[in-house]
Amino acid sequence: MIAPLPDLLIDPVVRAALAEDLGRAGDITAMACIPAEAHLDAVFAVRGRGVTAGLACARLAILAMDPEAHFETLVEDGSLLEPGTHLAKVRARARALLSAERTALNLLGRLSGVATLTRAYVDAVAETGARIVDTRKTTPGLRHLEKYAVRCGGGVNHRFGLDDAILIKDNHVAACGGVSQALTRARAFAGHLIKIEVEVDSLDQLKEALPHRPDVIMLDNFSLDDLRRAVDIVSGKITLEASGGVNLSTVRAIADTGVQVISVGALTHSAPVLDIGLDAI
Repeated sequence: MIAPLPDLLIDPVVRAALAEDLGRAGDITAMACIPAEAHLDAVFAVRGRGVTAGLACARLAILAMDPEAHFETLVEDGSLLEPGTHLAKVRARARALLSAERTALNLLGRLSGVATLTRAYVDAVAETGARIVDTRKTTPGLRHLEKYAVRCGGGVNHRFGLDDAILIKDNHVAACGGVSQALTRARAFAGHLIKIEVEVDSLDQLKEALPHRPDVIMLDNFSLDDLRRAVDIVSGKITLEASGGVNLSTVRAIADTGVQVISVGALTHSAPVLDIGLDAI
């Protein structure tokens, strides 16, 4: 059971998307063709295999257009789906439902696509002990929704923003003059609840970081042999995160090296949309 996001966090995104679609005059097709009093019954149905995420987006899009609509969820977010599965059924004023249709499907399909791709990565590393995590490579304005979708797919969230944790990357290291200098300054700045992660691109940088005891070390674009060497050097004393060069054909081998975390930007920047439609009944 995935803890749902509060409607308060979702509604502004949905309403902004609706406003973009409705434009300056509203849905002139619906107003031209459909009587104001007409109602419509419909179901959201998935066309391919996948994992659900974002049903609340569909519900809120329809309710924003017709507050008296009836929306019944038939599956939970995070559910594995077969083609033809009905996700929800709705009864609403026809004009309102058709005006909300594209916004509802855009968000539902996008988030379900993220959840579906995440599940593929999670399944690929099953029983290795490695966890699949996302990145900040998200669609602007949709980060909280896309990271929710990652959770629906069985993944784990990395930091949400720049204020979550200290993550020293290669350009920070360059600006500071080295790994040791960056970590020394970070440790002096950090409060007792702030975690520190540092990115390294070689075993030498890894060894330079170790005396500073960061909470996490990101191994950037390491070969499989160097990942295994890094795991041996650290011996479980610090969490190791593999990053770079990760795809569905490489992720299992990366997980088998013994790293605890694998970060995958593709979960949110390259997930195909899951094909979902709204079918009148």
